[in-house]
Amino acid sequence: MGPDRPVTDRVVRNTHVVLDLLASHGIRATFFVLGRVAEAFPSLIRTVHAEGHEIASHGYGHESLGRLTPQSFREDVARSAAVLADVVGERPVGYRAPAFSIVDSTRWAGPIMAELGFRYSSSIFPFRGSRYGIADEPPGIHRWRECDLIEVPPATVVALGRRWPVAGGGYFRLLPGAVVRAAVRRAQRERRSFVAYLHPYELDPPEMVDLRAAGWHIPWKRRVTQAMFRTRMYRRLAALLKAHRFAPIRDVIADWL
Repeated sequence: MGPDRPVTDRVVRNTHVVLDLLASHGIRATFFVLGRVAEAFPSLIRTVHAEGHEIASHGYGHESLGRLTPQSFREDVARSAAVLADVVGERPVGYRAPAFSIVDSTRWAGPIMAELGFRYSSSIFPFRGSRYGIADEPPGIHRWRECDLIEVPPATVVALGRRWPVAGGGYFRLLPGAVVRAAVRRAQRERRSFVAYLHPYELDPPEMVDLRAAGWHIPWKRRVTQAMFRTRMYRRLAALLKAHRFAPIRDVIADWL
């Protein structure tokens, strides 16, 4: 969701699909929540929290860090934390940057997060990407060199001499299922964490068609990258949850906190 897009009630329906799927497998997760979504639908976020899932921050307005100054970032993240604390009664300890937009030029965000009381980030994709990523970032859980903040990177795999994203989102939809399954098994053998993710809208195949019919202008590139193969997402996720155990990030890194 872009910062200029309205928040619609589709997020409520889609999030309940995620909740039902997780509940059917007895799995709790981390939900990185936008402050403006929590403001629009506080009862939804309270439901997520009441079902035992971790509520973490995704910022307030889903602004890429490359468009923010350190001060405006501080204000955005502080606002999101205050909204979430008001809704569920506790401040979030985790943060994920919109579009994984902590890159070399925005590493100034780490110390700000630490100053605001966040304990961990899951914002840096450790691979060389065209829009985001830091190629030499450690692929496992580690502390930031600039501050006492824990980084919990999304999962990657090594092939052809470099790292590739495999954790979720479009990668989870577009990659062959065997590639993802093999990556999870390898992480288990090596006793490494496998941080997977998805957006609730990815479990809503007709969304793009419906929004365009309602008059929304959606660029073709976004239609391709965000809509392709959504119909396979539910069954892939269900198979992953059936075969493996997952937990909220806060629980996984308890020994680091």
